[in-house]
Amino acid sequence: MRLDFFPSRRLTIYLAKSFIVRIIAVLMMLVLVLQILDLLGTSGDILAVEGNGEAELWTYVSLRIPQLMARFLPYSVLLATILTLATLNQNSEVIAMKASGLSAHQILAPLILTAGIVSVMSFAFNERVVTRATATLSAWEKVDYGPIPPTSDVKTNVYIAEGDAILAARTASGSGPDTVLSGVTWYRRDPNLMLTEQWRSDKATWTGAGWLMTEPSRFTVGIASLDFPPDTIVGEGISPGEIAISSVNADAQDLMTLRRSIAAMDAAGRRTEELKGRWWHKISGPLSAMLMPLLGAVAAFGLARSGQLFVRAVIGMGLGFTYFVVDNAALAIGNFGGYPPFLAAWAPFFLFALIGELVLLRTEE
Repeated sequence: MRLDFFPSRRLTIYLAKSFIVRIIAVLMMLVLVLQILDLLGTSGDILAVEGNGEAELWTYVSLRIPQLMARFLPYSVLLATILTLATLNQNSEVIAMKASGLSAHQILAPLILTAGIVSVMSFAFNERVVTRATATLSAWEKVDYGPIPPTSDVKTNVYIAEGDAILAARTASGSGPDTVLSGVTWYRRDPNLMLTEQWRSDKATWTGAGWLMTEPSRFTVGIASLDFPPDTIVGEGISPGEIAISSVNADAQDLMTLRRSIAAMDAAGRRTEELKGRWWHKISGPLSAMLMPLLGAVAAFGLARSGQLFVRAVIGMGLGFTYFVVDNAALAIGNFGGYPPFLAAWAPFFLFALIGELVLLRTEE
């Protein structure tokens, strides 16, 4: 057995080139099909808004495609692994490489290296593009595809209690004293937490002494009456800082911004296990692409003399898709506090790395 981890330079380039071409082809196919299906279900809501037209549809596509690419890139690497290795096996290229003295690990090395480069590029793409697209699209969806908010730093579904009262807002934009709430609802409750009044306003701004609701409407539950009082200050004890940490979308923040949000919520005594798990998963998620050549290797090496190529390809896909199921399950359990955040994000990765290596050793080496 050769001691070099990689095969010859020419063979490495050949395998890497074949692999990356299939990754790009599979990813484009998946994104195209899923984007068409998604647009069919969403275009009606977008065009229902007065003034929206073809330009808004293209805007939606431009914001949605980065999300689809980030989500389905690992699946694309898995399918590309199966296609590449199955083709090499079917054409007896694997037999030729092994006859020349290459081990299974040396044959897989160019694929793992390529997948590692794809993982790094995916991480950078998520941090620079996907987070911004997600923030903008999330804010746009919360205004029912109306005018797109001017800033992507928009928090949605703000919900804060102050004593017996509750301040809710559809969106919050800006920061510090310049924070502006839209779609504001102020609930007044009695000591028994029964609703007594419901105030609504399109906009509320911070005055230093509370939130000034502009042109509010007030519904009094006890007498079932609706009136329109003058501009009123509510939520005197709710600061812009509390608004800033009230709603954190981990998918819409990059690694450093999310770390600062977690620190602010920790300082305020808020629960942050879910966000910490998502923080770690921003690293482990893109890195999962490196596992796919190992999990799909059974398509080339498993049961080499049985001739059941289709069965081996199905086994490889089964291992890969099982990883994604376990990864999502672990993250969900971590969100409920069942696992520490680090373990929830990284345990599936290391577990399936060991499983993939064990399968490879048992079937070939």
